[in-house]
Amino acid sequence: MGLQSFRAKQVYEWLWNKQAMDFEAMSNLSKDLRAQLHDLYSIYPTEISVVQKSTDGTIKMGFRLRDDRLIEGVIIPAEDRMTACVSSQVGCSLSCSFCATGFLKRERNLEAAEIFDQVVLLNRQAIAQYGRGLTNIVYMGMGEPLLNYDNVLRSIELINSEDGLFMSNKRITLSTSGVARGIMRLADEGRKFNLALSLHAATDEKRIQIMDINKSNPLDDVIDALNYFYEKTGNKITFEYILFNEFNDSLEDAIALHNLCKRVPAFVNLIEYNLVEGVPFTKSPEEKVVAFKHYLETNGISVQLRRSRGKDIDAACGQLANKN
Repeated sequence: MGLQSFRAKQVYEWLWNKQAMDFEAMSNLSKDLRAQLHDLYSIYPTEISVVQKSTDGTIKMGFRLRDDRLIEGVIIPAEDRMTACVSSQVGCSLSCSFCATGFLKRERNLEAAEIFDQVVLLNRQAIAQYGRGLTNIVYMGMGEPLLNYDNVLRSIELINSEDGLFMSNKRITLSTSGVARGIMRLADEGRKFNLALSLHAATDEKRIQIMDINKSNPLDDVIDALNYFYEKTGNKITFEYILFNEFNDSLEDAIALHNLCKRVPAFVNLIEYNLVEGVPFTKSPEEKVVAFKHYLETNGISVQLRRSRGKDIDAACGQLANKN
């Protein structure tokens, strides 16, 4: 447009640092310039479609994209933190047998700006509902982040940037089902955010029954990639492990998980299973959960039990499916 270069910096700041959703909000630009920008360019902000609040305080938000497709994000409030769970794809291609999102077809990858918009809108909702903004972001919503690598990483750069949301890598966790090649690429690029593996079974024999990705990415390959990531970044891995009754919650399963943890520096998040319509699994009874956790802890593994949040609005782990 032949304008001074500082004008570009102003527009950039409005888009990413101040999160303006239209040109009219860019108040330090002249009225004429705002009109020119409006005529020449388009901003496609992600819009809020629906907001649901759980009895436990969890908030699920449905977002409508510019092509009318829908995705979901979640706010999980706690005493010491306010966590946003964001999506990276419309649907998912991995078809994990216990996950509601896996029943949806993958329609497309989200653009970096669409992921960024989720964070902005979830943050605004957290402030409106709880008087405080987000402290943590987890890429654990709909989709496999490492199958949308470039857009996911660009969104994290925007969230990290001083010109964006200026949130530290220490407060960002990317969860993958085990795309070994993507994990290696993260390591080679020196990405320092937290990495979690959706594990859910500690042997190939069991994992392949519930997660098709294990066919192309067996555990040996994934563990090698995770060790490479640890060597490059120094960040321990988090193993996410949903406990399914009579499938992966026995002492034998705990021993297998312990053996896996000896192969890579890792923490373990044990997760309560959340009912998904049409799925045959049920949650492990409390006594088995306690015994499983006790075995790992007494054998030197750092373990945390994650209780379900937002089950009554289908906002819990594995339940995101655009039902409403």
